[in-house]
Formats: sequence, structure tokens, C-alpha cells
Amino acid sequence: MIGPRLVLATTNAGKLREMRAVLAGSAIALLDLGDFPAAPEPEETGVTFEDNARLKALHYASLTNLPTVAEDSGLEIDALGGDPGVRSARFLGAEATYEARFAAILERMAALPDRPRTARFVCALAVAVGPAILFEARGTVEGEIAPAPAGRGGFGYDPIFHYPPYGSTLAEVGLADKLAVAHRGQAFRELRRWIEATPGSHHAT
Repeated sequence: MIGPRLVLATTNAGKLREMRAVLAGSAIALLDLGDFPAAPEPEETGVTFEDNARLKALHYASLTNLPTVAEDSGLEIDALGGDPGVRSARFLGAEATYEARFAAILERMAALPDRPRTARFVCALAVAVGPAILFEARGTVEGEIAPAPAGRGGFGYDPIFHYPPYGSTLAEVGLADKLAVAHRGQAFRELRRWIEATPGSHHAT
């Protein structure tokens, strides 16, 4: 049972917009970390996206005393051995701009012209209630690294992630089109289905 409130454990405005868009229409009240300004961030020590999603969910559930969903997500580039992976938000340092990250990735890719440009976005989420993880989901979207950044939509690495079925980067499409295929949209649609199928959960009928 989830109950009438769920904490979205992120301060990332882009992630919050996507989470709220997927969960819109549910009768569950969606809170976020802006409602708990004193909550400190945990150190993300996991070696997988799932590890970090679980540790963040458990951390914030213990501080808020409410059901909490946390996610960890990032970009895996095959030619770079899966980098930046779980370090995507900290690649080149936590204070680095995404423009600097794009430049570094494209420079590394240019040095490997014979390697495939295949890549994927991954999102792992976990729901914690008290000390227990009650639900987990994972979403992935396959694509390739674009030759140059393109588009002003989305956030993070979207401008260099080319999605072949759209013929564009995920920064060149609207929110609805992005969420229809992207990693976070997939994972949070699974969460929504779980919430609506869980006895005792509060949801729209």
C-alpha cells in the first residue's frame, strides 16, 4: 500500500517535470524534496543505477517518514566502455557544465572513429516505505551519440542523444514525444501501473 502521498526524491527540475507528467491524473499527492528543504543528500556510492536508486529511496524515506520514490539515471556509451554511466551527473566533476561534458564526449568519440556510436539512456527507480523497498523498475532507450549537440528541449545529455526512429535528438522533440520512448517515461509508467494495481493505494478511477 502506498497511501495518499508519495515523495519524488529529486531536486532536478527536469526530472520532476517528467515524473509529474507521467503520474498526472493520479489522486496521490505528489511531494518533492522542495517540501523537505532540510533533507541532506546521500552520497551515491552504488556501482549500478539500481544500487543508487535504492539507497536514495531508503535515505529519503527515513527522513520524510513517507513513501518515497527515487531514481538514478544516466547515459551509457558503448565505445567508451559504458561511460559516463552511473557517474553521468558527476562526469568531469559535479560543477561541470553539460556543454563541457558534450565537448569531452565528442572529443573522445572522434578519437575512436571505428567504434560504434551506439548508446542508451538508463533509468532505475525504487520505492521505499520505511526500511523496505516495495517496488523497482528499469527503463532503457537505445540510440546513438549525435555528431554535434542539437535541440533546446529536454535536459542533461538529451542534445547529444540521437534517437533514430525520430530522426532527431531527444532535445529536438516535445515532452510528450520524449516520454513516450525515453527511459524515465518507461520506468515511471511501470510505477503508475503498479500503484493503480496495488490494493489500498489511492488512485483515480
